[in-house]
Amino acid sequence: MKFSEQWLREWVNPRMSSNELVQAITMAGLEVDEVEPVAGAFEGVVVGEVTAVEPHPEADKLSLCRVWDGRETLDVVCGAPNVRGGLRVPLARPGASLPGGMSIQRTEVRGQTSNGMLCAESELALSDAAEGLMELPSEAEPGADLRQWLQLDDQSLDVDLTPNRSDCLSIRGVARDLGALTEEPFEDLVPDPVPATHSEIPSIRVDAAAACPRYVGRIIRNVNVAVETPVWMKERLRRSGIRSIDPVVDVTNYVMLELGQPMHAFDRAHVQGGIVVRMASEGEKLTLLDGQELTLRTDNLVIADHSRPVALAGIMGGEGSGVSEKTRDIVLESAFFDPVGLAGKARAHGLHTDSSHRFERGVDWRLQRAATERATALLLSIVGGEPGEVIEVVSEQHLPAQQTVHLREERVNAVLGMTIDRTTAEEILARLGLRVVHLYRDGWEVEVPSFRFDIALEVDLIEEIGRIYGYNRMPVTEPEGRLRLRAEPESRRPLDRVRDHLVALGYQEAITYSFISPERQKQVTPNAEGIELANPISADMAVMRSSLWPGLLETLAYNQKRQQHRVRLFETGLRFERQGQAIEQEGMLSALLSGPVASENWVNGNREVDFYDAKGDLESLGAMLGQNFRFARERHPALHPGQSARVYSEGQPVGWIGTLHPGIQKSLDLNGNVCLYELSLETVLNGHVPHFKAFSKFPEVRRDLAMLVDEETEWAAVENVAREAAGELLTGLRVFDVYQGEHVKEGCRSLALSLFWQHPERTLGDAEVQELLDGVTNALSTRLGAQLRS
Repeated sequence: MKFSEQWLREWVNPRMSSNELVQAITMAGLEVDEVEPVAGAFEGVVVGEVTAVEPHPEADKLSLCRVWDGRETLDVVCGAPNVRGGLRVPLARPGASLPGGMSIQRTEVRGQTSNGMLCAESELALSDAAEGLMELPSEAEPGADLRQWLQLDDQSLDVDLTPNRSDCLSIRGVARDLGALTEEPFEDLVPDPVPATHSEIPSIRVDAAAACPRYVGRIIRNVNVAVETPVWMKERLRRSGIRSIDPVVDVTNYVMLELGQPMHAFDRAHVQGGIVVRMASEGEKLTLLDGQELTLRTDNLVIADHSRPVALAGIMGGEGSGVSEKTRDIVLESAFFDPVGLAGKARAHGLHTDSSHRFERGVDWRLQRAATERATALLLSIVGGEPGEVIEVVSEQHLPAQQTVHLREERVNAVLGMTIDRTTAEEILARLGLRVVHLYRDGWEVEVPSFRFDIALEVDLIEEIGRIYGYNRMPVTEPEGRLRLRAEPESRRPLDRVRDHLVALGYQEAITYSFISPERQKQVTPNAEGIELANPISADMAVMRSSLWPGLLETLAYNQKRQQHRVRLFETGLRFERQGQAIEQEGMLSALLSGPVASENWVNGNREVDFYDAKGDLESLGAMLGQNFRFARERHPALHPGQSARVYSEGQPVGWIGTLHPGIQKSLDLNGNVCLYELSLETVLNGHVPHFKAFSKFPEVRRDLAMLVDEETEWAAVENVAREAAGELLTGLRVFDVYQGEHVKEGCRSLALSLFWQHPERTLGDAEVQELLDGVTNALSTRLGAQLRS
């Protein structure tokens, strides 16, 4: 919410400086994000009247102007296309200073003397408009100081509101809070009813009462849209970040900023038959005021006439029914739309407007008639016209229920940690518009006003009392309590140990959104049922993730596009899966490797990471966790068919590892090999506790063995059989060579194994070792069909 400090002080004017005012608003919970002057720093600029304009004899695009500055007539050379006789504009006299340090002096331009400068808005840092001179209204007195005449010694405050404080999306709401905070009087604006001068009323039918419980309309005839919006209104809109369009639109925007009620005006000539508030038909078309054509859905609420939609309710009007320079009669509308029914509808069409921003958060459901009267009075004072009767269509059963909240005095003091005087609490509630409807011995029954959608519980009222009383006035106390250390099983590894280990391996931790696009979900986990969000942030974040890989892959793509080719990322977080009617969430650890194995230098080559680099990192992590990971070749839809494996621990599947599928890699435009792995955190964090075992003083014996096995036989199967057959004295098992080719029959491969035995109490004899080796050979032959290579 952006607004002018001067405008706010017209409602509530506490005796404090601008800095103190900003601090007070922030301490009230309405954080001021930015404070900026409404104009640049300039001096010596006055209102000038152009009395005559002649072409410059030496330049086609320049003009010689005679300008009256209230004291004398000056000759000024000007190149603006809109300069003309009778125009009143800002005039920088010789000696004036403009924003940016520019100083105006008497000078010659193509042989003609220029005694000053006629200014555009951009040259005074009022806006970015630089296409022509800033045109002032005829009531601007020549010679008047421009800063004083426009009251430019002001600043705009940009307040960053939390979504629950929709009541402060107006000057009225901020002023009410400021008055309560500073104990300054706040007088609410209660517009007087504007009497009707004709009997014509708009035809209004509400077919979607649940989505639009209240709709107010009025016809105003014979308006003059050609008149200029008053400067004071234009300035207030500009200082609130809204561009002036025409007097009718400006008035509706002004009332929205002032009272918080978005409004719209239709050209009555383009509304056929009357107004119908209804849900859209599937596939119905609507062209908005910005020229965008929408294809509507059945959950879109529209304002229609008897033949077509004319506005997307609560969001934006339609192009065909808007006010134009030809408009003579208007239909003024003011409505209350259900916030839940309107939530997310603007974003679904890629829109976000001032109206949707307010309606989604909640607009005062009793404000519509008062806003209509206020807008009517302003319109009549600017564009004239003849107002008709106000017609109001209300569905009482669908309006929000009037709520009361029971507040206990003892609970207020307990939550705030201090004693708040009963009278003080009542005064704070009254200043905020929270009316006490019943007094009890232990507290109050408080009626929640229609503009406060964020108050439903006792703690909400306690928060309001504490906020207005002042957080800085509350005592600082240190909590006391008895703490006892909770026993943690030694086998359970802290998550920080996992993070530290991966960082030591060269990874960086990433944090990605839990929401991903449906397309990426189907690519990575096509078998998982997507959990769609009811109110997504955007179309690309519409489902809950069933894997952490999509976020890491998007992060990799982002980095590669910025010349970051060696990327190591990991993330810990939740994945979400639907189990029947329930939603299961599981903690996961996911990691990604891409680019060269090591940073380029004179020692390291340019080898890219592969499956075995990822497997090595995962085995290193397993050793730290006390987990003995096993890998079995299985297919995963997101991984390369020949380079993917299931990860097992204690015989149970705990994750996946592999190289990214080429199709997904191409769709993301990724370069080089991309390796991934993902583990269930709950399973892998519970490892084995290491136990000390005495070192043997006797020599270790090594025997090498070359076996021919079927090429489809997995190493994990060979390792399991060999370890089981080698007995308890086995201290090591390694594969040091894999060979396929000459002297090895087709469909087989040669595995060369090294086996190590060591006895804790004596030296092993050759016969014992040979017996153990033969046992391994026989077991591999019997169980896996392996043959000893000759």
